[in-house]
Amino acid sequence: MLTQLNNFIIWLDDVVWGIPLIVLILSVGIYLTVRLGLLQIRHLPRALKYMVKNEEGGSGEVTSFGALCTALSATIGTGNIVGVATALCAGGPGALFWMILAAFFGMATKYAEGLLAIKYRTIDEKGHVLGGPFYYIENGMGRKWRPLAKIFAFFGAGVGLFGIGTFTQVNGISGAVKNFFDPNNAHMISLFGKDYSYMVLVASVIITVCVAAVVLGGIKRIAAVSQVVVPFMAVAYVLAALSIIISNIQEVPAAIALVVKSAFGVKAMAGGALGTMLAAMQSGIARGIFSNEAGLGSAPIAAAAAQTKEPVRQGLVSMTGTFIDTIVICTMTGLSIVISGTWNVGLEGVEVTTKAFQMGMPFPPVVPSFILMLCLVFFAFTTILGWNYYGERCLEYLTNGRMKIVMGYRYLYILAVFIGPFMTVEAVWKIADIFNALMALPNLIALAALSPVVIAETKAYFNKLKSDKE
Repeated sequence: MLTQLNNFIIWLDDVVWGIPLIVLILSVGIYLTVRLGLLQIRHLPRALKYMVKNEEGGSGEVTSFGALCTALSATIGTGNIVGVATALCAGGPGALFWMILAAFFGMATKYAEGLLAIKYRTIDEKGHVLGGPFYYIENGMGRKWRPLAKIFAFFGAGVGLFGIGTFTQVNGISGAVKNFFDPNNAHMISLFGKDYSYMVLVASVIITVCVAAVVLGGIKRIAAVSQVVVPFMAVAYVLAALSIIISNIQEVPAAIALVVKSAFGVKAMAGGALGTMLAAMQSGIARGIFSNEAGLGSAPIAAAAAQTKEPVRQGLVSMTGTFIDTIVICTMTGLSIVISGTWNVGLEGVEVTTKAFQMGMPFPPVVPSFILMLCLVFFAFTTILGWNYYGERCLEYLTNGRMKIVMGYRYLYILAVFIGPFMTVEAVWKIADIFNALMALPNLIALAALSPVVIAETKAYFNKLKSDKE
């Protein structure tokens, strides 16, 4: 029975993450990039400035930086450490190329999501913000499209509960903690018919208690924690990865060449190049979307809560999330793995990145192992927090604001965090991929339909900036 279920999950994952969805995601990103005139290049400096400079006089629940950190808390997680490793193991070094390319076009997609989130959000009399793809589908495309918004909300709640939000994150945390404190499985306990390290159970209990303490406080507590943890851990991880790249700087040109060649199947045998290229493309784009969530529709839920009155400004701030998450952090992880060659030595998940850090950093193995474990724990913890907020807002829309159901979801979410470590790595990532794809489809349809609004708002904003200067 379990074998049949696993085979079905693998088959469904291959179907939903097949060529049509990959083409749709890239097409939306490419179209927006062209119509917006390479906005992600021309206005990246402005976006980075807006990222740390809050707007005055805007309505919302948290600052723009707080909204970005909430979104980043949900995106910077196991996808940056475990997801990149999984992509390279499945699709080879070329997966990193497709991950970066998808992220570049995804910056335009994320910009559009942030803009539409502010333009079509609603704020009730208590100041509670309701926004995200379900609102820009309903308010922007019209009420006849409400079933599409409901579909998005259903799968969005599912992604939080069964995908990115819980299982993958806490599975990654427990794996990292176990690998550091009990790498040889010296202390075992039997649970659910299988043997686990005591450290898996300890990690599960501690992370569940910490998650419960924060998520029960709502968006303001989540944003407050994220604003402290996310910037600090992102900088720490980047510095650690940079030390690997700098210590092995002579290997970097060869690693980049291998990534590019593998992306197009050049390293494959004759006749197998197309298959190798498609495997790299599928793994890279799927894991890239998992990591930065561009096109998924999750980040605009957090963006809608920002204290701002200008949709374009928040769109630019949202865009920086994809840049930081994938083009900076995932690239550094990927290069570290390619330089060390740990992507094809039979390791799995976090073990791949851990081995790369041990081989690449100029320190005793225990030091990079501890640094990586700490980064993964905090990255994954903040992702759990961010996705709880996303899932609750999806369910709030789906149930027309029935908060008792939302509170029930909150407790189910905490339970899912507890059981996550006891699931297999492959099953966890396959289920997450499936929910991601089914959530992305309604959002991509909405982005394509509302692209004229995005283009018009963008032109009006930058024309106004130009006239103000003159």
